Amino acid sequence: MALNNTYDTRLVQQETAVGAGVQVLLLAFLGTAIGMGPAGWVSGLVFAVATWAVLSRALHRSQLRSFGPANRVTLGRATLVGGVTALVADSFVSAPPVSLLVGLTAVALILDGVDGKVARRTGTSTALGARFDMEVDAFLILVLSVYVSMELGPWVLLMGGMRYAFVAAARVAPWLNAPLPPSMARKTVAAMQGVCLLVAGADLLPYAANFGVAFVALASLVWSFGRDIHWLYRTSRVRSTPQPEPRLELAAH
Repeated sequence: MALNNTYDTRLVQQETAVGAGVQVLLLAFLGTAIGMGPAGWVSGLVFAVATWAVLSRALHRSQLRSFGPANRVTLGRATLVGGVTALVADSFVSAPPVSLLVGLTAVALILDGVDGKVARRTGTSTALGARFDMEVDAFLILVLSVYVSMELGPWVLLMGGMRYAFVAAARVAPWLNAPLPPSMARKTVAAMQGVCLLVAGADLLPYAANFGVAFVALASLVWSFGRDIHWLYRTSRVRSTPQPEPRLELAAH
């Protein structure tokens, strides 16, 4: 059994290496197609290496016997996010085609609704897969907020940084790490962020409309985080409140 487990572990790790290789191929395509500069190349390669390293470590700790079809979809989406990252970094020194950035982002957002369905239909849902999906989503929002902030202003960065600020705050206030109940509103708001940033970044609408779209997305995100933090705080207070000890009733004789 030990030999089989070792073999399976190596096979799973190989899939992350393949993902990194595909990322490099995508960067090579972008570099050839648009003449991407050093900033794009470095950002894309750093993303590829970091994704491979973090995911490999997580897979080793989780001891998954199979990478799974849903994780493959998420890994493909992460590859697209790496391409978006490279294009956004390149946009600081040149002007990559907006259509290319929008296209990669749109496909990544569409695939966001695919990996979850694949996991449920194949019975391969795992905590690692859910976390992987969430981290890819969060990083895409961060990268898009950086891109849109160049046009609308630094306030847009609040959308990309809010989740990371929440994670940092949870290190100081551990009650923020408590599990939240499922919420369709939370999922809807999270999905809105990428779509709204994509619309604003496509620059198809007037400035005022793009500003309004981004502002509505930020307002909804602030509401969602605020609601969840309030729920976590109330729940933590209930858990920390000492409960009165039950009184013993004396039987009458």
